[in-house]
Order: sequence, then structure tokens, then C-alpha cells
Amino acid sequence: MTDTIDCYYWISSDWAYFGNPRMKALADRYGLPIRYRPIDLATVYQRTGGIPLRYRSRERRAYRFVEMRRFSERLGMPIVLEPRHPPADGRLPSFMVIAAAETGADVYALNHAIMVALWVEDRDIEDPAVLAEIATQQGFDGPALLEAARRPAAEASYAAFTDEAIDRGVWGAPFYFFRDEPFWGQDRLDMLAEAVAAVRQPV
Repeated sequence: MTDTIDCYYWISSDWAYFGNPRMKALADRYGLPIRYRPIDLATVYQRTGGIPLRYRSRERRAYRFVEMRRFSERLGMPIVLEPRHPPADGRLPSFMVIAAAETGADVYALNHAIMVALWVEDRDIEDPAVLAEIATQQGFDGPALLEAARRPAAEASYAAFTDEAIDRGVWGAPFYFFRDEPFWGQDRLDMLAEAVAAVRQPV
């Protein structure tokens, strides 16, 4: 079986945004394909005992901002701490990525551009016009991809990825897997890199 990095993530996640470039660099260094698996984080929380951000205590929500600032500075990645369009369910942008992946395209750039639109450009990624524009900028036929994203197949894949994630022990996002070993959070990417380096040579 070909080695892969499997990435289960919520497309509206600030932590997935922080992790994307390093995951891509790791995959490229070792010649590993990335299997992007957008998931419905609300369903994951419901089925695994997680607490959505809006229901967490004031202290936990405040510390999240501390960590966001730290990682923004450490990684040199700008971020809007409180976007004008707060992260919503992420369904339609997730469907866009799924529809693009089903064409055989490398969806890293599209995926990351959507996250940048939310966390850096402060745009509404739930707006179909915004998504079509982003897709066009990334080399896709934006309106056609939007149409494909609205078909039942994309939603079915989204639900299947969510079930698959829970079956594999995912309870948050992002979650990375290499050879069935789980790594939770973008701050575990160094550990993922060590696991990959132990069994593979750079290309």
C-alpha cells in the first residue's frame, strides 16, 4: 500500500490553516500524497464528547487568542483573530474541495486559499460568489466547480469522511494519520515528521 498523509480537518479551523503549509512541505519532502478529508466538526464533537467553541468557558476562549497570536508570530502567518464572518459550518467550502479532489487535482492551493480568505483576508467563505472567485483564481472553472459542489455526491463524501474520521478515533481537528498512527493538532507536525523520517527517505 502506498504511504499517504491523511488529513482530517474542519475547513474553518484556524489550527488547520496554521498547519497546512508545513504539512504540504513535509509531504513534498518525502514524496507523500496528502488525502484531504474535510469533516463536519460539529458532528465529531456530538459523537465524541467535544465542546464547540461558543460553549466553552471565557477562560478557555481567551487562552485560544493567546495561542493564535503565538503561532501567528512563530510561523510568520498573519491571522485575523475575530473575523467579521465568524467560522460557520464550512459545508459548502468543504464540498468545493471534495469536488475538486474528485477531478484528480491537487487541492492544496484551493484548500489553503479558502482558509486564507477567512483568516487573513476576512472574507465570507460561505458566500458562493466568493468561493467561485477563489476557485477561478486557483485555476479551476469556478462556477462549474461550485455546481459540482452542490451535487449530492460531494455531501455524501463529506458525511463519509466524517464517519471515517470518528471510526479512526478522531475527536478534534486537524488530525493527521501516517501508517495509521494518529497525530492531533498542527503542533504535532514535528512528531509526524519524525515518524515519516524514520521509515522514508527524502525525494
